This record gives sequence, structure tokens and C-alpha cells, in this order.
Amino acid sequence: MEDLELLCFQIITAAGTAKSNYIEAIQEVKKGSSDKVEELMEEGRQQYLKGHEVHSKLLTRESGGEKINGSVLVMHAEDQLMGAETFQIIAKEFIDTYLRLNELEQKLK
Repeated sequence: MEDLELLCFQIITAAGTAKSNYIEAIQEVKKGSSDKVEELMEEGRQQYLKGHEVHSKLLTRESGGEKINGSVLVMHAEDQLMGAETFQIIAKEFIDTYLRLNELEQKLK
């Protein structure tokens, strides 16, 4: 059980870090600073992938016959991972919108 808990917390941590990176990227583009946006989005993507890899390990273990109890912690970890994925999509849309607005603003000056 300790191993399962550790894996769940690894997923939760990676997903939380990914979401933080996406939020920071949006804040940077809102300030008009697009220099760090790509870097933050990529860091977020890498964190998301770390969480996804751990989740895949759990799925592989279960498909191999190991009984993985569907605990609240497992559900929370999966929920956080899905939330990070959703937030990544939304962050990309916000960033694209802000970049377009910034370009339009520059053209109008």
C-alpha cells in the first residue's frame, strides 16, 4: 500500500506543478512578456508527462494482474492529472489570445 500511496503523491505533485507552470505562463503573457511563456509551458508539459508516466505504471501493473484498490487517493491523483491536462489546453488558448491582442495593439500604435 505504501508503494501505491507514493505513486499517487508523485502524480499529484507533478500535476500540481504543471498547473502552476501553466498559470505562471498566462500571467507572463498578460504582462506582455512572452519570453518565458514557451519555457513555462514546456516545463508544465514535462511535469504533466511525469505524472502521466506514473499513472501508466499503475495501469500496467493492474493490467498485469496486480490488484490496485480504487482508493480515494487514486481517484484524487487521476482527477489532478486530468485537471492539469484540461488546464494546459485552456492556458494555450489564453496565451494565443493574449499574443494576438498584443500584436493587434502594436499594429494600432
